[in-house]
Amino acid sequence: MNKVIKLLTLFTSSVVLLTGCGAPEVSESSGPSYSDQVQSIIDRGVLYVGTAGDYQPMSYLDPSTGEYVGFDVELAYDLADSLGVEVEFVPTSWPTLMDDTLAGAFDLAICGITITDARLESALMSDGYFGNGKTVLCRAEDASVYTSLEAVDQPDVVVMENPGGLNERFARENLTNAQIVIHDVNQEIPGLIASGEADVMITEIMEAGYYVSQDPRLAAPLIDEPFTHGQLGVLLPPGSEELLDYVNSFQSEERSSGRLDELADEYIYSVYSSEEQLAA
Repeated sequence: MNKVIKLLTLFTSSVVLLTGCGAPEVSESSGPSYSDQVQSIIDRGVLYVGTAGDYQPMSYLDPSTGEYVGFDVELAYDLADSLGVEVEFVPTSWPTLMDDTLAGAFDLAICGITITDARLESALMSDGYFGNGKTVLCRAEDASVYTSLEAVDQPDVVVMENPGGLNERFARENLTNAQIVIHDVNQEIPGLIASGEADVMITEIMEAGYYVSQDPRLAAPLIDEPFTHGQLGVLLPPGSEELLDYVNSFQSEERSSGRLDELADEYIYSVYSSEEQLAA
């Protein structure tokens, strides 16, 4: 088992999920009984899911097919299936994610969203379902250079981030000397790093590991020593407590059934082709 798999396994196994809080009550005469919020989605027949679609391997809009793919996309389909409804993905972006959530543009958002105090102050978030943390993505030839945050925070280092998310926030709060450049299309940044347009991307360990596995020009030298430790969760508008209870119960069932492990094997662990690709 390589470093990133060990790390992700450690993060994931540390999650404590609430169980049974949103499970439907079943009676022999009437069948499942759902809360009003959940029943309204069932009656509508569609679950509206907000997603940025730019975060491999969690949620990505494949331009060749026009379809969303990834761990969180499958999780959304599973959630809709548990309700017996269809999924309709609603495009959002990291700069507008909270505004769209508060405006009720969708029922919930799933796209690699980290649980933070700031988000919990404005909206609702589910229990964590997968561990994550901030790390460095750089060119393979520079892997021995960027072995600390201090090494990144140098005047001649160009750090490229997508706008509006926690990656940009982390970079601005922790890198006072490096040059921070904003690029609107998140999935283009790894290629720009590889081609020398910038030196470093601060991103999550899952995204860093994914791009290292896809491009031998890239490295993630601190993937086993992330700067932060967090959990991914589902984001919901205020007032969605009943739906939140259902989502937490659903996640617990996905975990106990082994489905979360299955999705991790397919979309996360399988992309790491060798220990050498991830090692500094």
